Amino acid sequence: MDFGGRYHLKATRQEVWHALNNTEVLKASIPGAKRLDWVGEDTLELELQVNLGLVKPTFKGDLQLSGIVPAERYTLSGKGRGGVLGLAQGAADIVLTDRDDGTELVFVARGNASPRIMQFGSALIGDRAQKVIDGFFERFGAAMGAEIVALPRA
Repeated sequence: MDFGGRYHLKATRQEVWHALNNTEVLKASIPGAKRLDWVGEDTLELELQVNLGLVKPTFKGDLQLSGIVPAERYTLSGKGRGGVLGLAQGAADIVLTDRDDGTELVFVARGNASPRIMQFGSALIGDRAQKVIDGFFERFGAAMGAEIVALPRA
């Protein structure tokens, strides 16, 4: 499944870049995030509880940044382990550009999960997935103290 969005933040690219790499800002933006720590120059460990309706599994995972161009772009790839529910994995390309009085952030993600996770999480596909992503960026803007507006998808 693929999803994404475009967002205008009233902040400089450097401020947005800093927030994208700040674990406290990210934890405040990710529902269910229990732990998010840098364990290497371009590697994070994540633990979060996900609401899949009937079950709320805790996923532990590793996130890897690649294709890093500071204050401009990177790809964030990750794998999550959900115990008996199996694995989920995905990647997101994040690109920042100057726009008017702030920064445009473009987010394009793709992911997949084990059939067992999809059995419980199928409601998050499509429009619901986009609402989850938009909710993340609303909380992200609030956590970094910047106004954010969702833009029409290109």
